[in-house]
Amino acid sequence: MKTRTVETSVGLFVLLGLICVGYLTIKLGKMEVFGGDYYYVSARFGSVSGLKRGAPVDIAGVQVGTVDRIELDPETMAAVVRMKIRRDVALKEDSMASIKTIGLIGDKYVKIEPGGSEVLLKDGDMITETESAVDIESVIGKYAFGDVSTNPSK
Repeated sequence: MKTRTVETSVGLFVLLGLICVGYLTIKLGKMEVFGGDYYYVSARFGSVSGLKRGAPVDIAGVQVGTVDRIELDPETMAAVVRMKIRRDVALKEDSMASIKTIGLIGDKYVKIEPGGSEVLLKDGDMITETESAVDIESVIGKYAFGDVSTNPSK
């Protein structure tokens, strides 16, 4: 009888420890089990070179979400970026999304400029105003090989 009580106590203690380890793994790994407090919006870009899944989405230098998925639209051959945005951040329908670089040759991220419209974007909506990433290699190549025109009339 006494051994059974000790074994049950040890079993419950081990089970509680495993539950705590699982909880900490999910929290520290920033995983979401039940969806979290986010909604999703998409944006279509001509080029997303260097942008990766998990990249930050910023408004005024404050991270408000992450890039969830990057796909190619087979009809328009444009890149569609799906972003996970915190629910407490309300995006207006005329917001503008652009791909920027952290530092000179750093990682890419999505910067959102808030709009002035009264209509808010809902889960699954598309940001229509976008600005693609600047391809630094092509700009440097144009300067290196003399393709850049210094005459504004050309």
